[in-house]
Amino acid sequence: MNKLFTTTVLSAGVLMSPAYAEESIKIGLLATLEGPFTILGQDAQRGAELAVRQFNGVIDGHPIEWVIGSTDASPDSALQAVRKLVEQSGVSIVVGPLSGDEGMAVKDYARSHPEVTFVNGTSGAQDMTLRDPVENVYRFSTDGAQWMAGLGTYVYEDMNARRIATVAEDYSYPYTQVMGLMAEYCSLGGKVVSKSWVPIGNKDYSSVIAAIPDDVDAVYVALGGADAVNFLSQYQQAGGSAPLVGGSITVDQSVLGVEGSLRDTVIGMPAAGPMADNNPSPDWQDFVAEYKVAFPDGFPSPSLFAHGYYINTMAVLTALDEIDADLSDGGTKLRASLSGLNLDTPTGKVSLDANRNGIADNYITHVVENVDGHLSNEILRIVPQVNQTLGMEADAFLALGVVGRDNPTCE
Repeated sequence: MNKLFTTTVLSAGVLMSPAYAEESIKIGLLATLEGPFTILGQDAQRGAELAVRQFNGVIDGHPIEWVIGSTDASPDSALQAVRKLVEQSGVSIVVGPLSGDEGMAVKDYARSHPEVTFVNGTSGAQDMTLRDPVENVYRFSTDGAQWMAGLGTYVYEDMNARRIATVAEDYSYPYTQVMGLMAEYCSLGGKVVSKSWVPIGNKDYSSVIAAIPDDVDAVYVALGGADAVNFLSQYQQAGGSAPLVGGSITVDQSVLGVEGSLRDTVIGMPAAGPMADNNPSPDWQDFVAEYKVAFPDGFPSPSLFAHGYYINTMAVLTALDEIDADLSDGGTKLRASLSGLNLDTPTGKVSLDANRNGIADNYITHVVENVDGHLSNEILRIVPQVNQTLGMEADAFLALGVVGRDNPTCE
């Protein structure tokens, strides 16, 4: 199922001669280029390539060579692809994967390959780093619960929603998103009275929509890609009246760019995540401008996936630059550099905690229509430097237990 190919990415867009290619730094890129999340993986790859362009394709005289491992968002495909990258192509650095369960599979694989450095793409599964962390696994893009910081408070206080239902895909990343929302929302007195879990690639949401209680004040939706488009369209067609609240990828550019009446459903929808399309920061505006120039066939603004892969790739390249691209010690110096890295990104400063998980700003947003007709996410407020335990003491946070279909609860 998985396709595997090699390409050298250079800002000039030309291939190096074979003599130079022998001195290249090979980096494996796990991207979801098959299945229902294909459009997400394509933009993830754009983000990674943009980071390489900003280094002119070279670190200390060594051209950067991508070896692409294509997945379909399933853990089996991620495991198959990462094995090819490490065991057949011989990469010593892997960036990715994109999806939650993929991240858990890569983490398990990394444990048996301590000589390889694994840096996340956008996998938001909490336990990729929180419980039983693996020393050669890094995540600069934060996790799905961190991406919800501030949203539970907004739903309870600003929307005055006391009873909500949730609809989410049935795997580790949406579990983590729902947990992040509930951590705040339930502590304020809110009640989650219904949870619906659906498989990735679900097309018919009629029974899910029918099961949403009539007396809820809002419906929180943690779906991505085609799943989000299908649910939102069918919710509108079914005459759904409860206000919708978005998970981080539910109102991503990969969804907002869909043509048709869907826009009427999403305009005004609040959500939260590690970025906001309309961020007025000069660093973000520069990032968007560079993305548009480099990828005129991309989205009107970089997606969450382009943003996450960009940040994680920038971390790898910055650390490689710091150690003069010296990987002769099996990556020991590279991993030490990554562990101590304080990275300035288009969305603010990112540092790592003791588990090598990112600490970063989070954005509460709502969907607006721009003057050019495109939809985007506008900042409502910023929650600064959110850590993985959402400000709680580590022991108390861990005592909440592993996130899942039935944990947490606040009925």
